[in-house]
Amino acid sequence: MAVTTYTQRWTLDDRAESVWHSLPVDVPPGCAGLSVTLTVPPVEDAVIDLGCEGANGWRGWSGGARQAFAITPEAATPGYLAGDLEPGTWWVVIGLHRVPVEGVELVVEASTGPVSEIPGLSEYIAATDAVAVPARPPRRSLPAADGLRWVAADFHAHSLHSDGSTPVANLAALGVAAGLDLLAVTDHNTVSHHLELPAVGKRFGIGLLPGQEVTTESGHANAFGAIGAIDFRRPAATWVAEVSARGGLLSINHPLGGDCSWRQPLPSHPGLAEVWHSSWLDRRWGGPIAWWQAWGLGTTTPIGGSDWHNPSSLTPPGTPTTWIAVDAAAEGADELPAAVMAGLAAGRTAISAGYNEPVLLRNDNEFVALGAPNTVLIAPDGARRPVRTSAETLPVTQPGGHVLVDHTGRFIALSS
Repeated sequence: MAVTTYTQRWTLDDRAESVWHSLPVDVPPGCAGLSVTLTVPPVEDAVIDLGCEGANGWRGWSGGARQAFAITPEAATPGYLAGDLEPGTWWVVIGLHRVPVEGVELVVEASTGPVSEIPGLSEYIAATDAVAVPARPPRRSLPAADGLRWVAADFHAHSLHSDGSTPVANLAALGVAAGLDLLAVTDHNTVSHHLELPAVGKRFGIGLLPGQEVTTESGHANAFGAIGAIDFRRPAATWVAEVSARGGLLSINHPLGGDCSWRQPLPSHPGLAEVWHSSWLDRRWGGPIAWWQAWGLGTTTPIGGSDWHNPSSLTPPGTPTTWIAVDAAAEGADELPAAVMAGLAAGRTAISAGYNEPVLLRNDNEFVALGAPNTVLIAPDGARRPVRTSAETLPVTQPGGHVLVDHTGRFIALSS
């Protein structure tokens, strides 16, 4: 076994140079495993991220959720990809997310050779085995255009593969209990969770969409699809083309989300944006809609996400609920992810506050407003039309996003 140790004080100068720094580790041929520990002293305002890049590509990310990981050919810490350790130079990646004024001394120790224990793995397996399949609430049947049907989804959730508190199996259980047909699992800067999704989805009877939250201090974006890792260290302007070239879809996340607000320059906008995020607690506040208008009502398909991490998260999975009009023939956990991706690409979405809340559906050339009497339908140009009953049909008179607002000025539902 060989051990490589780095002891260094990191300062604001290092952070100004780059948020991310890579420390080399030599991995010999036939290596049985890599173990890494990061020691961060208990210094106020020090938040340090941890990840790993192999000689042939990205192997995983803990962010600030873990300070140790291991990778072997057969298994790895959640958040990291197991598999052969290709010989060559590997990199322990340090993220200087927050560095105090006086700096912080970090110790990184990387060991190559047999691994006696993989941090976090046995706990993850035990937590997965403890999850039972819950009962599903009665399905909501919504009118749809010919050949389509509306399915319920949440496009933002986290597991123990990043900074969530629960395994993928429990995310699936929470999605089923909320009535969802599909849940996107979007762990930060890793795709290790993708390997679990097909089997877990079939077990629980829910589509699990592969996602990754490409995460920086200047904004987050969800990349949907089994497209491999998108390098968060590259300029955000490269993400749009890269995701598209690999057959995925990119969404701007919680653009007004506090210190995670979107501040990245983009020469071209992706087609999706998380207009309705769980942090929109007072829907009389028009900020998210104003951002959507400025970003492009006619070119940006809205989606919603709970951004669920743990039981203390702002809202549970399915709050809000995004409805997607998909091919009516697509059924089951194995078919729904592809069908939902096609529906997103076509811009067929609607968002409600929850599974059984009022909804505004665009079906061909008409809107259907359900459960929203005494509200107002507002078009992109500001034109207003009253919705008087709990089930009302109105003609579509212009393209672009529409909203329903009640008499208090609260936004009730969105439609692409």
